[in-house]
Amino acid sequence: MTEIVTELRGKVGCITLNRPKALNALSLQMVRDLMAVLLAWQHDDAVQAVAIRGSNKEGAFGAFCAGGDIRFLHAAGTVGNPEIEDFFTEEYALNHLIHNFGKPYIAFMDGIVMGGGMGISQGGTLRIVTERTKMAMPETAIGLFPDVGGGYFLSRCPGRVGEWLALTGETIGAADAIAFGLADGFLPSEQQAAVWEGLGTETFADGAAVQQWIASKLVASGACQISVRGQIDEYFALKDVPAIVAALEGADDDWARATAATLRKRSPLMLHVVLEQIRRARTMGLADDLRMERDMVRHCFYLRPGQSETIEGIRALAVDKDHSPRWNPARIEDVSPELVQDFFRSPWPAHAHPLAALG
Repeated sequence: MTEIVTELRGKVGCITLNRPKALNALSLQMVRDLMAVLLAWQHDDAVQAVAIRGSNKEGAFGAFCAGGDIRFLHAAGTVGNPEIEDFFTEEYALNHLIHNFGKPYIAFMDGIVMGGGMGISQGGTLRIVTERTKMAMPETAIGLFPDVGGGYFLSRCPGRVGEWLALTGETIGAADAIAFGLADGFLPSEQQAAVWEGLGTETFADGAAVQQWIASKLVASGACQISVRGQIDEYFALKDVPAIVAALEGADDDWARATAATLRKRSPLMLHVVLEQIRRARTMGLADDLRMERDMVRHCFYLRPGQSETIEGIRALAVDKDHSPRWNPARIEDVSPELVQDFFRSPWPAHAHPLAALG
């Protein structure tokens, strides 16, 4: 079974992610197939715009993309399979292409949109969410960081929402995604199929007309669920992770204590790394952020031989499923600044960086 289905319908290039049993988690082959078709369509005058959707076990829509294939990452990282290097290099190049595609790129972000699913949607020109959207960058739960340009797009959320989403991995719905600048509009899930069909039957003057027609179908998303914006901005602006957690644990309200408890479950080391990532990325362009993230992900697997937080985190969550990761260091208060800074040292000279060509 092909893992992505592509077709030109009218003058719109349509992509369906077709790995529903894995919630359309991205394999290396899917990344390569997406890159190939987008490069072909980017300079094809017959293609005015691109639309992308996921699929579920019953058919189209329902789940967009749950991220990268973490079982592959665990297996490859454990044995030193070089394809793990190819996966991240090619995935980040794909993310960059989408942000710089030059034609309307419309993402139907129905159902689960996490990790790598954010990477193939956040660069879109029209990011559509539904009442079923569950959006998150949950990487700290597996000893990783919000990559695929996460530093870039999370750091541009209002206030300190980016730090909060990146550190906690919290899941948000449609209205909050729109409010936080991570989506552009709301479409009820039962209307998606009709809009998708219309892409092949309507006649459009150009790509802008395609996007305008879809945008005209969007409706109000309802009220935001996150009522604690002031607290998010207050706590997640503090100088470092120990200060954030101490303040949350010292607060006299349920939200703060629950948030602190969530942070205590995450990789202490990666919490420190992620806070640094988001704050550095705030002043970086996308290409520089992706190069930084490529450096960071190399260190996630190889900085400390036999002591990868990422391999351990995936083991606990998805392989052995004991949900008892043995983080090292074990406590937020025990992470040394030197270990954190090591993640931001590039293993490559600039001219030899795997993503040197990104503009």
